[in-house]
Amino acid sequence: MADRRSALTPDALAMMDAIARTGSFAAAARELGKVPSALTYGVRQLEDALDVLLFDRRSRQAQLTAAGEELLNEGRRLLAEMDAVARRVRRVSTGWETELTIAVDGVLSRLTLLELCEAFYALRPGGAGEPGPGTRLRLRTEVLVGTWEALVSGHADLVMGVPADMPAPPGIELKPLGEMCFAFVVAPHHPLAGLPEPLPDDEILRHRAVAVADSALRLSPITVNLLAGQDVLTVSSMQTKIDALLRCLGCGFVPEVLVREHVRHGRLVAKAVRRSRRPANLAYAWRTAAAPQPKKAPQGLALAWWLKQLESPATRKALLERHLYHGTDVD
Repeated sequence: MADRRSALTPDALAMMDAIARTGSFAAAARELGKVPSALTYGVRQLEDALDVLLFDRRSRQAQLTAAGEELLNEGRRLLAEMDAVARRVRRVSTGWETELTIAVDGVLSRLTLLELCEAFYALRPGGAGEPGPGTRLRLRTEVLVGTWEALVSGHADLVMGVPADMPAPPGIELKPLGEMCFAFVVAPHHPLAGLPEPLPDDEILRHRAVAVADSALRLSPITVNLLAGQDVLTVSSMQTKIDALLRCLGCGFVPEVLVREHVRHGRLVAKAVRRSRRPANLAYAWRTAAAPQPKKAPQGLALAWWLKQLESPATRKALLERHLYHGTDVD
């Protein structure tokens, strides 16, 4: 195994590539600045180490065997990956992270988030015609405390949509994202749809609620707007909650912007409730350079770029309000 690994060097793979592209040992030797006998010797060493024939000796031209074709294809892939690793390492030395993980609460706009990703990938730090930052983005969708947990546990570098009143430990910076208004909605044929408003809690308690499960695993999860003793259908995402409400599987509070079109077209009915419901204050947060960085590199240029975008009131507003509804923007 060691002999095989020592034989499969970048130079050996580049030699195979040159022979296959030029069609002969002589032409490949000229391209590589070597004598043909050096390439012949190199191929024989490779064949001996792998215990296979790479070229058909019966052909006057450099004709690859099936094993040679496989080595050529895999070799080209490995050479491309090595080049990519070298480029990423060079970029890291200039301050760009190899990876940036962003955890986003499911109530925020996926459309705006993906547009920000597009803008990030379009960056050309080295100028026009140069490659992008090379930072791999990882997006996570979380719910309630689960979003905060992703940050404090070191599994995310930046989080959006956390409650603004979360106590930030040392090394965590938190800034306001904005307010999100919620509406209490039911399907048109739900028993609560025809009752006079505002609906009292004792009437709501008689009906099943639909709730999104908090994605926190270690921190204490929270429940929002559920009444003690109320029957609950628990789902994994806000979109699933809306789908359940449309099917009259229960009642519940949802971000008003996410159901605005459903209400306008009569697919859902918004009902006033007696219980006061203030808008949710949301925030975004990140680990500062002073924070412990488990398995993470120090704060870099990719995080700085995202924080710069979030300084824009228009971007924050879009994250809160700009959602897709059947392929159409909802503002």
